[in-house]
Amino acid sequence: MKGEAGFMEQLLNSNEHKCQCLHIFYVPHAGHLSISLRFLPAQGTRVWMGNNSCFCLWKVFKPYQASQHDMCRFHSEDYIDFLQRVSPNNMQGFTKSLNAFNVGDDCPVFPGLFEFCSRYTGASLQGATQLNNKICDIAINWAGGLHHAKKFEASGFCYVNDIVIGILELLKYHPRVLYIDIDIHHGDGVQEAFYLTDRVMTVSFHKYGNYFFPGTGDMYEVGAESGRYYCLNVPLRDGIDDQSYKHLFQPVINQVVDYYQPTCIVLQCGADSLGCDRLGCFNLSIRGHGECVEYVKSFNIPLLVLGGGGYTVRNVARCWTYETSLLVDEPISDELPYSGKSELPFFLMSSPEILGMFYSALTRANVSALPDLGDGLSHAWKCPRPGWMGFGLVEGVPAHGRGLE
Repeated sequence: MKGEAGFMEQLLNSNEHKCQCLHIFYVPHAGHLSISLRFLPAQGTRVWMGNNSCFCLWKVFKPYQASQHDMCRFHSEDYIDFLQRVSPNNMQGFTKSLNAFNVGDDCPVFPGLFEFCSRYTGASLQGATQLNNKICDIAINWAGGLHHAKKFEASGFCYVNDIVIGILELLKYHPRVLYIDIDIHHGDGVQEAFYLTDRVMTVSFHKYGNYFFPGTGDMYEVGAESGRYYCLNVPLRDGIDDQSYKHLFQPVINQVVDYYQPTCIVLQCGADSLGCDRLGCFNLSIRGHGECVEYVKSFNIPLLVLGGGGYTVRNVARCWTYETSLLVDEPISDELPYSGKSELPFFLMSSPEILGMFYSALTRANVSALPDLGDGLSHAWKCPRPGWMGFGLVEGVPAHGRGLE
């Protein structure tokens, strides 16, 4: 996509438009690395379409490429070394490693795999660094948000967990980091990483039940040891709409922020929670999804905004374009600007509802199944840690009442 590269190179070299409060990290050529895969999100296309709409309102950075050392802040050296060495041409010689590191079906090997991981991870890491140094108030990396990756393995289209690595960077300066996840899938990799510490509170809104991937995210998963009650899950059913989601999201986040007093927030904006997503089953509109972003922004706390899932590319592009406009407080047209790509759709705010999902997911039974959030945040729940979960935790992250190691 020569036109795409030329457009962004021109933008990156321009000094006419600078914004001191919001920085966005553009990962060039990511689409070339993943676009041929059947379900792996076409990152370059999704990100570029979002960036193209109101580019003059922020300062754009070509991100730092994360090194193997950076990735090993969380992941094991053996796993990262494997990602660096494996390719479609030699993968037959890595049969045992492919199985051991869960690389194959949902996480296929493709040309440029390690470069892809390095670019999106470096963008999240650089965004966290700029927030730490107070260079910006909001940093955006739509190519990031790969929340399923574990310490020792890939999972759910996610290879390197840029979120965990970004949070570890934030913890160098921030005593408490709040992680919020609005992807339709549970943010299991991030929850697992910080399950034993109170320096990171994780809050995930997601579909749960009926063997839906990844199978975690029950409301009784609340953390353990120093992190007990610093993990909050809001399990949801199919078809939840804007109004029901808003009536859950805003009170929960308001109480969490009031109780936890975070000094920085990381927001994962997976767009597979939109209606009509190929793999999703919620009924959120782009405007409803964006209301969550706008509400989190309203707390005026340093904010790292990341992408995530989303498998109907045209809707992901619309969604992240709209949410970028909310983050820069600048209205945008309902139509995407001309880009030379005739197949790009109009940017329409309203997304068709999923047929057969006009009901609200919040039936009385589902509401009664949710915890009393006030009690859940201020009192101990007598809930054992699930014994079937295999944890790969972050090492060296103490409780915020203790000194940093």
